[in-house]
Amino acid sequence: MPSVRDSRSSRRRLTNEINVVPYIDVMLVLLVIFMVTAPMITPGLIELPSVGKASEISAKPLEVQVDEDGTISMRLRESGAEFEPVDSDRLIDEVRSRSEEDSPVVIAADGRVPYETVVKIMDELRSNGISRLGLLVNESSQTDAS
Repeated sequence: MPSVRDSRSSRRRLTNEINVVPYIDVMLVLLVIFMVTAPMITPGLIELPSVGKASEISAKPLEVQVDEDGTISMRLRESGAEFEPVDSDRLIDEVRSRSEEDSPVVIAADGRVPYETVVKIMDELRSNGISRLGLLVNESSQTDAS
């Protein structure tokens, strides 16, 4: 006669299932870690200038103009000064010869000029020691839009 113990063990079968409880435990621990550390991470904050906050430039800057077709010209920003075309290879030499050591340089680019072109010009000027750079904006179109 079979014992009670033998009858129980014969009823049990092996199951081929994955025990997911340890995985859930690990997931919950990671969730708690992320929830605790996320508020401690400070995101990079930048404050973009708006046209209303644009300050007046005290010195007369050198203006570098980039037309829609990529033509570069420059002038000293004062009344009666005319733009003179400049070859992009000679831009740095021309800026250095026409400006004083600490005078600002502003870039006036047409709205349809690719952003990459303006950034390349700014990078080229910065890497060659021109530290006071700015972008020229049209204040009247911004105030009309709002």
